[in-house]
Amino acid sequence: MIKVGICGIAGRMGQRISHLTLEAEGLDLGGGVEFPGHPVIEKDIGEVIGVPPKGISVVDTVEAMTDNVDVITAFTAPPDPTVVAAEIAGRAGVPMVIGTTGLSSDQVETMTQALKDVACVFAPNFSVGVTVLVQLVEEAARILGGDYDTEIVEAHHRFKTDAPSGTAYALAEAAARGLDRNLQEVGVYGRYGDTGARTREEIGVHAIRAGDIVGEHTVMFGGIGETIELAHRAQSRDTFASGVIRAIPFAVGAAPGMYDMRDVLGLR
Repeated sequence: MIKVGICGIAGRMGQRISHLTLEAEGLDLGGGVEFPGHPVIEKDIGEVIGVPPKGISVVDTVEAMTDNVDVITAFTAPPDPTVVAAEIAGRAGVPMVIGTTGLSSDQVETMTQALKDVACVFAPNFSVGVTVLVQLVEEAARILGGDYDTEIVEAHHRFKTDAPSGTAYALAEAAARGLDRNLQEVGVYGRYGDTGARTREEIGVHAIRAGDIVGEHTVMFGGIGETIELAHRAQSRDTFASGVIRAIPFAVGAAPGMYDMRDVLGLR
C-alpha cells in the first residue's frame, strides 16, 4: 500500500487528489499539510475532505509527515511552499508528484537540485488529454512549418493567480520545438496598442480569467485560406487528479530523476 502525503490538502486539487487516492487500489492517505495558521490544522484529514475519520491530523510542516508517507504531491498557490516541500522531501528521500505552476526558473532549478536523489514527476498539467495535445502540437508545427502563424489562448477561473498557465507555456514550447525556434526569443504574451504587423516567427500566448472555468487551451495554426485548431477543455478537476493518481505509483517505482506525464504514459 502506497501512503500518499498531500501538500495543500484543503485546496481544490488537494481535495480531489485525496478523494481519488482513497478510491484507488493500492493507495491510501498517509498525511496532509497546510500552511501555518490554516483553520484545518490539527483536524482529522477525513473531516477536512469530507470522509470518515482517518486518525491522521493535518500538520503545518512537511517534516511532520515525511516518516509516514511514501510519496508527496504538491499543488500550491503561491508556488513557494512547493519549493520548500521539495527541499524537505529530497532530504528525507521521499519521491514527489508536482503540479504547481507559476514557478520561476530559479525555483525550478532549486527544486530540481533538491530532488536529484529521488524520483519526481513534474508537469504543468496531469491530464492525459493535454499530454497528448502537447505531442500533437509539436508534430503539427513541424509539418505546417513557418507558413502558419501559431497562437495559443488559455482560459481559467477567476481565482488563478499566474498567467499564462503552465500548460499554455508547455504548448508554446512544443510549438517552438516543432518549428525549431527559441521560445525565449519569439514568445509574445498578449498584445495591446500599436504593435505593428505580426512577425512570421512569433508565437502568441493569451490568457483569459473568468468565472469558474476549470481549464481550456486552444492552439491555432493560421495559414492563408485556412485555420487549424487543436483544443482541450477540462470539465472537472478530476481530469487532472486522475493523472496524478497514475503518476504516484510511477514516482514511487522510478529511478531518481525528473519526469513528466509523457514518461508516465510511456510516450518517450
